[in-house]
Amino acid sequence: MILHSLDRKIINHLQGGFPLTENPWDELSRQLDIPVDEMICRVERMTSEGILSRFGPIYNAEKMGGGLTLAAMKVATERFDEMTDIVNSFDEVAHNYARDHELNMWFVIATETPEQITQVISKIEKKTGLKVFNMPKQEEYFLELKFEV
Repeated sequence: MILHSLDRKIINHLQGGFPLTENPWDELSRQLDIPVDEMICRVERMTSEGILSRFGPIYNAEKMGGGLTLAAMKVATERFDEMTDIVNSFDEVAHNYARDHELNMWFVIATETPEQITQVISKIEKKTGLKVFNMPKQEEYFLELKFEV
């Protein structure tokens, strides 16, 4: 993967946040001295090519009154794709990862209310026939992790 110096400049800057203004791209253009159209094209290209895995806001569901939990299941290897499709069919499932662990499928459930977490888990268990282990966070830590590219 070859990144132009402007791509690196954009990535490094955006790790510090996206301006919450009426015209955020104009603000970024001024901050980085890169034309708006070029910056948008570069971000779109890096996202479509997989250089950036995602570009968008991150919402704190709990602060908005919602529910959020980490869940895991023990899935037979030969049924992993089938179970992935089932779990991912739920709108409340935000991420789904395979892990090298006895509990080999881990996913995040985000709901509009905290009470809905148990309802979604019950539905997933019923549809898959497998036990879902609910692992709500007990404490949250903020690590401002940035990678210079």
